[in-house]
Amino acid sequence: MPEIATIDFHVTCECNQECAYCWGPQDIQAVDTDTALAIVSRIASGPARRIVFTGGDPLKRPDVGVLIRAAKAAGLEVALSTTGDELTEAFLVEFGGYIDLISLPLDGASEEISTRTKKEGHFTAVMEALQLLAGYPHIDVKVATPVTRHNLADVPNIADLLDQWAARLPNRMFYNVFQAYPRSMATDVDWGELVVTDDEFRELRSEVSATEHPYRLNWLSHETLDKLYVMVFPDGTLTIPSGSDFRSYGSFLAIPDIDEFIRTTDFDAPKHLQHAEGWHRTL
Repeated sequence: MPEIATIDFHVTCECNQECAYCWGPQDIQAVDTDTALAIVSRIASGPARRIVFTGGDPLKRPDVGVLIRAAKAAGLEVALSTTGDELTEAFLVEFGGYIDLISLPLDGASEEISTRTKKEGHFTAVMEALQLLAGYPHIDVKVATPVTRHNLADVPNIADLLDQWAARLPNRMFYNVFQAYPRSMATDVDWGELVVTDDEFRELRSEVSATEHPYRLNWLSHETLDKLYVMVFPDGTLTIPSGSDFRSYGSFLAIPDIDEFIRTTDFDAPKHLQHAEGWHRTL
């Protein structure tokens, strides 16, 4: 049985947002197109069935469409994790046919709550992105909310808002609710102003889950998130977040057998595979 179902390829550090809780890499030089294509090919030749193009915001990388087409041609399921700020009709017309899922962050059910952790206008951008995606029903839509002290009370309102969108969208929808985790490449984060307690996160889950929702709802606590992801950073290095650290294992392209290598790390393969199963296109 493969150890890995999904690999996240952080193709750039560039982003329109500056979220304090962000796990994304910062100030790392991205590889060129040829090397990025080699990484995509290497992922396709290994055990993973899905690639997630992320960042930063992958739409800030000019050749991301080339990488997306190559991944789909190589037989991978293709997901795009973007802030939504850069998503356009023109991009979807050209590349939407190669994409299986688009993930969008939503920090509040209103612009007022959203601007506590996102730049002004982000809430509106995500609403516009959802409307655009209605024209591409084959693309699954995932909305992700990092729960912080700034939006803890608003998450039920976000779930209600997504109930309304799910009734209008022809797309399959997922909602991921993350417990903001004290891990970031930024060094000046005041986690005391961000992180909610385990009890608060459990109470939130009970409150929101008490109502049925027309989409798959996934709750990702601190414990669930730990050692869950295999990442290729913009410079082509393999990284597995563990605890508060970003553990780097050198060049991804230099690893001859990904599954075998992963077994030498503390990556939690059973948890990863269980989490990834929910996204399979055959479900």
